[in-house]
Amino acid sequence: QGLYSSVVCPGLVMSNMTYRILPVFLWKLLMPIMWLVSGSPAWFWAVTHVTASDVWLFKQKPEYLDSLVKYHSCTSGLGKCYVEPRKMDVDEDTAEKLYQKLLELEEQ
Repeated sequence: QGLYSSVVCPGLVMSNMTYRILPVFLWKLLMPIMWLVSGSPAWFWAVTHVTASDVWLFKQKPEYLDSLVKYHSCTSGLGKCYVEPRKMDVDEDTAEKLYQKLLELEEQ
């Protein structure tokens, strides 16, 4: 039917939605650790940065994308946004079986 599905990882963004997961004081304690893990200061975790994979994916021709890849929004230490494709840990046979099961469910 011409429908395509892709998997994206938007990355980490500090927002009022994020603060609901844990108390604010705990996030403030975790920020230095997150900075060390990500390699970029917290101010790089803006909405424009974490949506890089969504915007990039939207601009691609879906028939040329690898269906077994997850596209990650990433930010370099200097604040440059980029998309990194990472192979998902699923083999093509399992993916095909899942797709066939979804088709069966759709018919029901």
